[in-house]
Amino acid sequence: MARLALLGAYVVLSAGLFALYGWDKAAAKRGGRRTPEVTLHLLALAGGWPGALLARRVFRHKTKKQPFRAVFWCTVVVNCAALAWAWTRLPALLA
Repeated sequence: MARLALLGAYVVLSAGLFALYGWDKAAAKRGGRRTPEVTLHLLALAGGWPGALLARRVFRHKTKKQPFRAVFWCTVVVNCAALAWAWTRLPALLA
């Protein structure tokens, strides 16, 4: 059950971050208020990186800025390591 909740959290965070990337791309086009990059990175680190990865391709957003890309991929690696740790220990932690 805990693993299912964890997967559900990834789905929700990914969908939310996908939408946020789309909103940020639209704001960039119209010159509106943008989402801070640190917010995008923190949400990716929290588990929304699959949605962010898809949104970067769909919206062609945040694909060229090298510092952003480097930090993004670091968040993916750190999140995957944390997920692997949690996935293997989650049943024991809840016992």
